[in-house]
Amino acid sequence: MLTIAVISVNDACLTITGALHTIILCPDTEMKHRRYTLLAITTSLLEQTALVAVVLWLLPRAAINIPVWGLILMMIALGIYNCVNYRLGRRALTKKPIISPDIGSRGRAATPISPTGYVRVNGELWRASSNSSIDAGEEISVVGIEGMMLLVSPIEKDNGTGEVDTFSG
Repeated sequence: MLTIAVISVNDACLTITGALHTIILCPDTEMKHRRYTLLAITTSLLEQTALVAVVLWLLPRAAINIPVWGLILMMIALGIYNCVNYRLGRRALTKKPIISPDIGSRGRAATPISPTGYVRVNGELWRASSNSSIDAGEEISVVGIEGMMLLVSPIEKDNGTGEVDTFSG
């Protein structure tokens, strides 16, 4: 029962530093890479410090002793996790957002669409609607846009012309 409390304290420490990371990143989407790198290093150090404090100070009070090599392995795993998150976050900061796909854009159905589902157009996942049933993986074309939902139709392959059905609805 005491172990569960200790684990939730550790999770709370990681959640607080993760929340700090998110709060600082969200308002400024045009953040310079130096600021992002500095922030990533700072939050990583805070997380490592919280891990060391929990393992060396809090767990022994609950009669849970982790050897030094276990602490080192946990710190390495947390460091690898932070590096992966840093790379993914940096890539997300440099990616140019797509406002909306143009009519005529092509993509693939990510899920079956009958009458609604999801499609991937220009690397972005969009909610989609179609009058015809479309299987996952099938090529689609955008024929209209209603708010944040794309109106799509399957690309016909049987006639060889590459023409698409029109959306009538």
